[in-house]
Amino acid sequence: MNAIEDSPFRREWEALGRRLPRPEAILCVSAHWETRGAFLTGAAAPQTIHDFYGFPEELFAVRYPAPGAPELAQRAASLLKRYGAGLDPERGLDHGCWSVLVAMYPGAEVPVVQLSLDTRESGSFHYRLARELRPLRDEGVLIVGSGNVVHNLRLIDFALDSGYDWALRFDGLVRRRVEAADHAALAAYRELGPEARLAVPTPEHYLPLLYALGVQDAGEPVRLFNTGAVLGSISMTSVVVGSVGEA
Repeated sequence: MNAIEDSPFRREWEALGRRLPRPEAILCVSAHWETRGAFLTGAAAPQTIHDFYGFPEELFAVRYPAPGAPELAQRAASLLKRYGAGLDPERGLDHGCWSVLVAMYPGAEVPVVQLSLDTRESGSFHYRLARELRPLRDEGVLIVGSGNVVHNLRLIDFALDSGYDWALRFDGLVRRRVEAADHAALAAYRELGPEARLAVPTPEHYLPLLYALGVQDAGEPVRLFNTGAVLGSISMTSVVVGSVGEA
């Protein structure tokens, strides 16, 4: 709903889009494209995917007509050659991608490629894969990971505007590890504490965080924003790697 409603989260993403240097292209890792193996969207004009149900028609009407970037897809696939990465010429952009980018870059003028998640693999696997993508930052590509630190739909309480105690504890633990650049601990997220089982019952929403951290340079600053949890069991905590300008 942040894609169509004014919210503190959306306003922060809008401000970030104004502060960041305009990228040549975006490589997005979304929680909502799970595959066996690694794939990249290869379409020149990717479709907007509405991969949800039960929401207002206004949300289904959203279109994010950003161009694709087949050359970037090929470049990323070459960097991930050892992982056997392939191209999917039919795949569009799912809501994990466009619901954030519609706030950051509402004109949809920046080319976008998505990278899928093989959730059979460990956190350390995804972190190593992300490290291979580091050269893209020097080529003007913005790496975006879209998910949630805490994501447990079974335990949502729509009456809560904050998080359960266990959700806040896990989110706080992850934030401290991010600030300490303790990437090994974050990759081994199931060992972070007793709350991990509830906070990350399935890995797809947590793993995108590792792609942002995987392209961080040693000593490079991070900034946390949108911290905290909502609906009991959803964390909206966001992180930006590197220095950014003023809005």
